[in-house]
Amino acid sequence: MSFLQGIAASDGIAIAKAFRLETHHFSIEKKRVRDSEEEKKRFHDALFSAKGELEMIRDYADEELGTNQAAILDAQLLVLADPELIIAVEEKITHLHVNAEFAIMEETDRFINMLESVDNIYLRERAADIRDITNRIQSHLLGIPIHNPSMIAEEVIIISDDLTPSHTAQLNSQLVKGFVTNIGGKTSHSAILARSMNIPAVVGAKTAFQDIENGDCIILDGNKGLVHINPTPEVIAEYEKLQQLEKQNQSNLDWLIQEKTVSGDGHAFSVVGNIGSVDEAREVIRKGGEGIGLFRTEFLFMEKKRLPLEDEQFEAYKTVLQAMEGKPVIVRTIDIGGDKELPYLHLSKEMNPFLGFRGIRFCLGEQTILRTQLRALLRASAFGNLKIMFPMVAVIEEFRQGKAMFEEEKRKLVEEGITVGNIELGMMVEIPSTALMVESFAKEADFFSIGTNDLIQYTLAADRMNEQVSYLYQPYHPAILRLIKRVIDYAHQEGKWVSICGDMAENKVAIPLLVGMGLDEFSVHSSSIINTRAHIRDLRMQDIQHMIDKVLNLPNAAEVEQVLENFLNKSD
Repeated sequence: MSFLQGIAASDGIAIAKAFRLETHHFSIEKKRVRDSEEEKKRFHDALFSAKGELEMIRDYADEELGTNQAAILDAQLLVLADPELIIAVEEKITHLHVNAEFAIMEETDRFINMLESVDNIYLRERAADIRDITNRIQSHLLGIPIHNPSMIAEEVIIISDDLTPSHTAQLNSQLVKGFVTNIGGKTSHSAILARSMNIPAVVGAKTAFQDIENGDCIILDGNKGLVHINPTPEVIAEYEKLQQLEKQNQSNLDWLIQEKTVSGDGHAFSVVGNIGSVDEAREVIRKGGEGIGLFRTEFLFMEKKRLPLEDEQFEAYKTVLQAMEGKPVIVRTIDIGGDKELPYLHLSKEMNPFLGFRGIRFCLGEQTILRTQLRALLRASAFGNLKIMFPMVAVIEEFRQGKAMFEEEKRKLVEEGITVGNIELGMMVEIPSTALMVESFAKEADFFSIGTNDLIQYTLAADRMNEQVSYLYQPYHPAILRLIKRVIDYAHQEGKWVSICGDMAENKVAIPLLVGMGLDEFSVHSSSIINTRAHIRDLRMQDIQHMIDKVLNLPNAAEVEQVLENFLNKSD
């Protein structure tokens, strides 16, 4: 038996036979062609066929996984229709009289090399998308079919060098029990899709494709990022018990869906879901969510080839509000920038997009987009319990400008005779300056949602997607914990409430500390809702509060984590 250590990309345990999914590496030769027009026709025929295939896969993903995941394939379709790429390939064929295969290889390699050379790991991972599209076009030019993972007929764990988004979207979660890749990170499209499909995944295992053969028995531990190859019967038995325990724990918690989230000593909390689409709202209800803590509305914009109209947005927001049947829905206004782009806006490239024109900065610069969204939200507010928050607020002037636009659009709608609900207006805390000045913000905002993922990377100046500095992504660093407690304390002094919508909200080690600090709301992925609620019910706030000052004054994250783990072990 041997094992590999990779990156835990999607939680869960899987035990099944290995199925090696090979990525085609086409051998392309440069050939001179006599009829350039005929060669351009070959190129366009291949584009048309590739587009048809991707549209079929996109439609399947839309039906099985939801619009949020289908939007990933929409982005690939936009690349296929990119006039810059198409014209560049046509010009090579015309002027150099080369074959279409060589022309497209040269052009896409240029894009791929450019993306792979940048420091930003998210952009490097987008190179895989371009490679996926290129392979699909080349397969039609060369007449060589690409493997179709949807044809898998038995339970397997897929092993691949890199699983492309189009491959992942075709996986049958009834048969594909998980996947392992050599490369990739937590932000890769395949990892995102795996979490949405609720199948375990380990990425970045480096030598998995070389070390694992078809038919090998594999244990995939998506919780720890471990891959066991041909394990002993004893190890298999151990993991089968863990699998059974996970299933049993989930089944035993179903009764909680109809209960309130109350700690062991009677303190009430709220556990809500994070969503990116209408479909995901229904999943939150099914999994026992007490509302929506974060509706990422940018996915409504990313799934289209143009800005969504006011009526289109209104229908989406109305549908979510009605589906929640009076439970609160916090909608984040469009958070474009950083790692999320809208190609059809043709925004200028930035040296450091994560510190650039994003979040509320983008909204204040593109006021027509924000005003349209606010009007749609205000109209929808009559159909449920709506709350709105602005992302990436750094200074109080930004919040005031956003609030002024909100009030202006509200007044216009009321004058038009349109019914508007009672809406709380809040903001996200993702930047240290906001947390440090929270006492001023708390006098003007109705609530706060702490985005711990960004707060950690901005406080410790460490890109959370960069593997070289990943050791600095420390949720338990005393600086982070002090900022979180500061926000909670000052918000409560002004009678305002606080939510956390980052990964810390569903972290079993962090939850006791957040309970002890008096956090009001935990906003988590739908698959984590019931476990988070159960964990809170097992805690007593008075047992935790005595250790808050102690951990805040420790010198580093490791010592904080040790104290918290000791607390959990004693509780068990």
